[in-house]
Amino acid sequence: MTVAQEYADRHTPAEAAAVLALHEAVLAAAGLDVAVKYGLLMYTVDGGWKHWVAGINVTRKGACLRFLWGVLLDDPLGVLRAGTATLMTWDIPIGTEIDTAQVGAYVREAVAKRDYFKANSDEVAAVAKAANTAKRRLR
Repeated sequence: MTVAQEYADRHTPAEAAAVLALHEAVLAAAGLDVAVKYGLLMYTVDGGWKHWVAGINVTRKGACLRFLWGVLLDDPLGVLRAGTATLMTWDIPIGTEIDTAQVGAYVREAVAKRDYFKANSDEVAAVAKAANTAKRRLR
């Protein structure tokens, strides 16, 4: 049994189907390491878990595809919502068909921007926090 299947088996059949569909899309996009960490099905490059690329989990909103440095992603579909200073999440309602091509595009972009994030993570976080603070002030 794979790590992804073990993780999926913790959920309802519909949630498990979404997790496994996302898992397959992520792996098809990039050859990443996979493990369960912090309650997420996580993906990284060469075992570098401190700078993980993507994570999958299930919430009441549905299946979530999380990107540690999502603030650096272009987000052409406008699907990412803010999380922490740099984390962004794509919420996918359970039962929605997973567009593997679109998921793959986001994952490939995240992998491509990994080295930049690693080299500049403090600066990226500071800029993201300042932008979030400015947005809150405008409300």
